[in-house]
Amino acid sequence: MEKSTKKLILYYLIAAAAGVLLHFLYQWLPNPALALISPVRESVWEHVKLLYFPLLGAALLMGRGGKGTGRTPWLLSAVFVCAALVGTGYLYHILLRGESLYVDLALYFVLMAVGFLLPRVLWPLCEWPGTDKAAAVLAALLGALIVWFTFFPPDTALFADLSGAVRTFLTIPV
Repeated sequence: MEKSTKKLILYYLIAAAAGVLLHFLYQWLPNPALALISPVRESVWEHVKLLYFPLLGAALLMGRGGKGTGRTPWLLSAVFVCAALVGTGYLYHILLRGESLYVDLALYFVLMAVGFLLPRVLWPLCEWPGTDKAAAVLAALLGALIVWFTFFPPDTALFADLSGAVRTFLTIPV
C-alpha cells in the first residue's frame, strides 16, 4: 500500500470518528456555538453537519500546499456527499419512513468513504477555469445554510425532528 493511500485511510478513520463525536457533542455540552457544528435535532438536514465539517477538515489537510489534487476536488466532494445525504436521508426517513440505526450508520460511513474517494475522480474537472472559485462558493454557501437552518429551520419534512422533539431554535440555550 503506498504512503498516500495509508494517509487517506488514516484521515478517513479520523474524519469518521470526528463525525461520530460531533453527533453527540451538542447533547454533552449544549450551547449555541456547538449547535453550529453538531446536530441539535434528529432531522435529516442536521445530520449534514456530520459529513460537512469532517470533510472540510480533510479538505484543509489533504489539499494544503496545492499538492496532489488540491482543495477544490475536496470541497466539491463535501458538497456532493452532503447533497447525497439529504437526498438519501429524505428518501429513507421521510418517504419510506425507515428508522433503522444500522441503515443510518451504513449510510454515514459509505458517504464518508465516497467523500474521500471522490476527489480523485473529480481532479480532472478541477482543471477547468473557475472551478476553484465555484467549489469555494458552493462549500461556503452550504456552510451558510447550515448556520442559518440551525437557528431558523423551516417547517418542512427535511428539517423535522424525527425523534419528536421541538423546533431547533427553541431548544438552543441563548
